[in-house]
Amino acid sequence: MLGCGTTTFTDPQEYRVGIPGASINAVLTGSGDFKARLTWVTLRRLRLVRIEENLPRIAFVRLAPGPIVVSFALRHTTPVFWNEVEVSSGQIVLHGCGECLHQRTGGKLTWGLISIAPKDLAYYGKVLARVKLTAPKSAQFVRPTVSAAGELLRLHGQACRLVKTNPDAIVHKEVTRALEQELLRALVNCLNGEEAVCQQQVSKSYAEIMARFEDYLGSHCRQQISMPELCAAIDVVERTLRNRCSKSLGLSPGNYARLRRLNLVRNALRRADSTTVMIAEVAKLYGFSELGRFSGAYRAIFGEAPSATLRDYRFKYS
Repeated sequence: MLGCGTTTFTDPQEYRVGIPGASINAVLTGSGDFKARLTWVTLRRLRLVRIEENLPRIAFVRLAPGPIVVSFALRHTTPVFWNEVEVSSGQIVLHGCGECLHQRTGGKLTWGLISIAPKDLAYYGKVLARVKLTAPKSAQFVRPTVSAAGELLRLHGQACRLVKTNPDAIVHKEVTRALEQELLRALVNCLNGEEAVCQQQVSKSYAEIMARFEDYLGSHCRQQISMPELCAAIDVVERTLRNRCSKSLGLSPGNYARLRRLNLVRNALRRADSTTVMIAEVAKLYGFSELGRFSGAYRAIFGEAPSATLRDYRFKYS
C-alpha cells in the first residue's frame, strides 16, 4: 500500500520498535537528550527510510527476514561502522535478509535504508542490466560509481522530501510510478556487478557470535554476568569474544554490558515519578549494588547525575 509519514522519537525504547522493517536497540554512549527523526515512504516495490539521530551510540540492528535491505550514510560527523567495518564516503551496504549486526557512530548521523523483495530485485536486475542480483549471506560493502551512488541518494532524498513538501503526491500512481522506476534503475546500477566493486564483507560467523552475545545480554539485563558464564552461554572462547567486541563495539564485553545496563537505568529514571522512586532501588534492579560507583559511571557517560535525570514527575507530564 502506498503511503508515507514522519515520526520523532525522544525515547530510545520507542525508537527501537518504530523503524519499518527493522528493530534498532540503541545504546547511548554520550550525554544529551536523545532525538531521532524518522521519515518513511512506501511505494509498490520499494520502501524508503531516512533516519536522523543526534547522539553517539551503539545500535544492535535486527533486519526483517523477508526483504533485501540496502543502507547508506547520508550525513555524519564521525566514522560509521557496521560491525568492525567502517563505511567510507560513497559506499553502500547490501545486507543479508534478516541480518543482525551492530552499527556504531561517535556523533550525529543521518542515514537511509531501501528495502525490496528478493524476487523484485532479481527481476529488475535481469531486465534493466542483465545481471543476477541476490541477497548476500552477510553484509557486503559496495562502492558504486560516483554517478550511480549520487543518483540513488538524490532520488532517495527527493522521495523523502515529498513527505514534507507534498505528501499527497505519494498516493498519486503516476508520480510514484515514475519515481519508483527511476529508483529501481539507480539501485540496480549501484549493485551491478560489472560496475560496482564489492570491497569488503562482514564475516557471517562473527556476526552470529555478536547476535548471540546481544541476545544473551537482553535476556539477562538485570544482573552482572561473569566472562566465563557469558562465554559458556554463547559457546565462544573468551579471546574471540573480546576481539569481536573490541572491533565491533569499541569496548570490552564487560564494559559494553555495563553500558547497556546504565542505559536501561536511564530509561527507567526518565519514566519514573521522583516522588515515589528511589535511585538506589532502580540501580539495584539492573545489577548495580554500589551506589557511589554507579553514580560515577552514570555521570561519566551521560554528563549528569542520576538525580538530574530523575526530574519531577509534574514537569515531565504536565
